[in-house]
Amino acid sequence: MKTLFTHIKGLVQVREESSTWLAGEAMSHLPVLENAWLLIENDKIIDYGSMPNLPDKTWDEQIDLSGKFVLPAWVDSHTHLIYAGNREQEFIDRIKGLTYEEIAAKGGGIVNSAKNLQTTSENELYLQAANRLEQVMQMGTGAIEIKSGYGLTLEAELKMLSVIKKLRQQYDLPIKATFLGAHAVPPEYKNNQKAYVDHLINEMLPAVAEQGIANYVDVFCEKNYFSVAETERIIEAAQQYGLPAKIHVNQFYAIGGIAASVKHNARSVDHLEVLTDTDLNALQHTQTMPVALPSCSFFIDIPYTPARKIIDAGLPLAIATDYNPGTTPNGNMNFCLSLACIKMKMTPEEAINAATLNAAYALDLLDTHGSITPGKQANLLITEKIPSYGFLPYSFGQNHIEQVYINGKRL
Repeated sequence: MKTLFTHIKGLVQVREESSTWLAGEAMSHLPVLENAWLLIENDKIIDYGSMPNLPDKTWDEQIDLSGKFVLPAWVDSHTHLIYAGNREQEFIDRIKGLTYEEIAAKGGGIVNSAKNLQTTSENELYLQAANRLEQVMQMGTGAIEIKSGYGLTLEAELKMLSVIKKLRQQYDLPIKATFLGAHAVPPEYKNNQKAYVDHLINEMLPAVAEQGIANYVDVFCEKNYFSVAETERIIEAAQQYGLPAKIHVNQFYAIGGIAASVKHNARSVDHLEVLTDTDLNALQHTQTMPVALPSCSFFIDIPYTPARKIIDAGLPLAIATDYNPGTTPNGNMNFCLSLACIKMKMTPEEAINAATLNAAYALDLLDTHGSITPGKQANLLITEKIPSYGFLPYSFGQNHIEQVYINGKRL
């Protein structure tokens, strides 16, 4: 099945090859082909060009996109999409003045989500997660990472990873699974954190690896959660099973987690709301992608990742939603794009590169996703008639995506 899109106002992120990420000044360059055509066949991008140079080819369907833009679908490299219920009460507690740490100290936060999830059936978890996944796909997400971490027992963590496996089987977009058993310390280990880390390394990790249902390991490396030394122990243990790291770090404090993560070749370090010059230096000349989660900063009113500091230091940056029930109950990548521009002072070009090409790198999908490149998957978003691609982050809170294609099929 060949589909030809014609009269595209702007074909965005067109690259003949995209073998690496974009860093520093390169993030400000976004190739766009005006008055363009795009040809896809089945699930792949085949060719593109300008309308005056439309070749004499045959196709099965032709679609006129006059006035509209086509972009590669968003890649969301950090989510906690699977959870039970919500944490609305904590939202109210924060309005009344309680901090994230104070809510956690009185039994809220991650531990509260774990308690709910442990008593929710796998089928019910799947139904809730599938509904959320379909919503974010309609908003333009064409590849996603989903973490465990709201189980905190071997049985519940495996239940979450099993739900991710079922989502993979039912939906065509790439779904990467991350084992986040080190999200918080369960109440039963409150007075013996070392015993929980030992349990995670000696029992949970081997069981996860045996079932082959995770692509990465993650740790909440943060004051009052898991130390740098504990994070390194878990990363090293996961490497024995071929699981690279994607680490939560520097959300509230800078405790040395970035240097430890890059030392072990972490695929990404995520959050980075607090960032020191030492952290910036540690990221230089590494293969680790910094990932900002701006809607988390928006929702719990904490500082935003200093994007300008990162990019101006010649480093790359990706953005993701952090979709979760406590600190970011929203998976809208379009809103994150707006926040990146409004609050993090990124240009629209930098934000789009961060949400596509660099985000694809953060999920090991650069060869197949993140740009309009012949041979890549036809995961595309098509806008309404808008004046420019900069209108997407400018017109925040509005959905200007008219169509989404996953593997060449319209949703």
